Amino acid sequence: MSEQRVNGHTVSRLSVHIVWSTKYRYSVLVGDVEKRCRAVLIEICDAEGVNILKGVVSKDHVHMHLEYRPSQDISTLVKKLKGRSSRKLQMEFPILKKKYWGRHFWAIGFGCWSTGNITDKMVDEYLEHHRKSGNDTDAFILE
Repeated sequence: MSEQRVNGHTVSRLSVHIVWSTKYRYSVLVGDVEKRCRAVLIEICDAEGVNILKGVVSKDHVHMHLEYRPSQDISTLVKKLKGRSSRKLQMEFPILKKKYWGRHFWAIGFGCWSTGNITDKMVDEYLEHHRKSGNDTDAFILE
């Protein structure tokens, strides 16, 4: 995995696992369509400054493990990934345009899970350490 991003006054390392599927779960991401889908998703991530940590294009869905900037939000990023790839794939593969006559190539929605190199327990221990060493022992404790 990559190191922290440093940009101006910000230091971050934000990563997410995203999954979305084709509409009706049709198994259309095979052969040349699968290869082109992968290439298009890489192009989009490069254009948006998103690092692909790992990705898999299966026959009816896509998994991507991405690292993104703090100024980006996941829903907008997924909207760009799904929208641009849908448009390009349907333009380049007429069979898809015929199969998805409503122009919607991807199913509505997506799944996303934050990932990272620390656990909730580690964060809690870190905060507890700072609470004990600070002046106000009850500051921001939500119990």
